[in-house]
Amino acid sequence: MAMASVFSMIINGELPGRFVWKDGQAVAFLTINPVTPGHVLVVPRAEVDHWEQLDTAAFAHLSDVAQKVGRAVKDAFDAPRIGLLIAGLEVPHVHLHVFPGLSIETFDLANADSDPDPAGLDDAAVRIRSSLTSLGYGEYVPES
Repeated sequence: MAMASVFSMIINGELPGRFVWKDGQAVAFLTINPVTPGHVLVVPRAEVDHWEQLDTAAFAHLSDVAQKVGRAVKDAFDAPRIGLLIAGLEVPHVHLHVFPGLSIETFDLANADSDPDPAGLDDAAVRIRSSLTSLGYGEYVPES
């Protein structure tokens, strides 16, 4: 039996996560290695390694959540653009990177902050949750 991915461990509450979205199929939480403040990962609850292996409905739902979270991130951080990346090399569990696209350099995960301030991550989560709620998605926003 394969060991659960780190994302499954976060989803299951075995590891901490700063969640901004939870529904029956997907979650979104802040990454611990952001390229910019407000960098969120949108992750299916189902543990699938490669994005092209998701069934079409699951991928459509993940994309829908990423778009809604992206609107909230853009609002919360007054970003000129929102970045969306599917890299899939760091963790063997599909995840979409959603982040303020401040410059072309923010699209390079090699530029991620490996030691972000926990208070800054907490603040980003609060800002995104607040924005999601004000955009009408409050039913999917966890309290913390």
